[in-house]
Amino acid sequence: MNEEEPPVTYDFDKDFWERHWKEGRVEGPRAVGGNPPNPYLARETAGLTPGTALDAGCGGGAEAIWLASHGWHVTAADIASEALARAAERAAASAAPERLRWVEADLSVWRPDAPYDLVTTHYAHPAMPQLEFYERIAGWVAPGGMLLIVGHRHAPGSTGHGHHPPAEASVTAAAVTARLDGETWEIVTAEEPSRTVTGPEGRPVDLHDVVVRATRRR
Repeated sequence: MNEEEPPVTYDFDKDFWERHWKEGRVEGPRAVGGNPPNPYLARETAGLTPGTALDAGCGGGAEAIWLASHGWHVTAADIASEALARAAERAAASAAPERLRWVEADLSVWRPDAPYDLVTTHYAHPAMPQLEFYERIAGWVAPGGMLLIVGHRHAPGSTGHGHHPPAEASVTAAAVTARLDGETWEIVTAEEPSRTVTGPEGRPVDLHDVVVRATRRR
């Protein structure tokens, strides 16, 4: 009888993410950091008046660059200098690089100087519990502003992005919304969609997502 493999665990610290981005420095449209912006971003921000935005855990910068090209003034923060260097290089050829500010920061301890009209994060895994991270960045949204969280919901047998993060890096929409007090937040979107993207070597990869959008009442 075969023994079950022990679950894979990661320390999502600076060393981990620097290695991740350095090992992923390959060429091509599907290279790490070369993907298009997350499709939920355009859908959930449609109709909003551009203002200030924070992309928390910006990685290769796709979402931050998209926001800047649509009129937002964006602070893009990530713990990995390698990711930020790649993002800034990509941004130089974009429509509005002057609207982007790149910040190397550990988001488990860093705090912004002022709140933002939009705070968003896409698949960011920090060196702290996932739900606590979402609760932390929610505090950086200005009254009347929007919080947009896109996270992983790993289904049994799913390959995800080619690894199996620990359970605390995967969430549900209900778990996220439970952290948002109803007197402070209006939940606009809370869903768990699935989609298929093109993975390594052109193979289809099924992604199971969590999308939560909320507006801060006060």
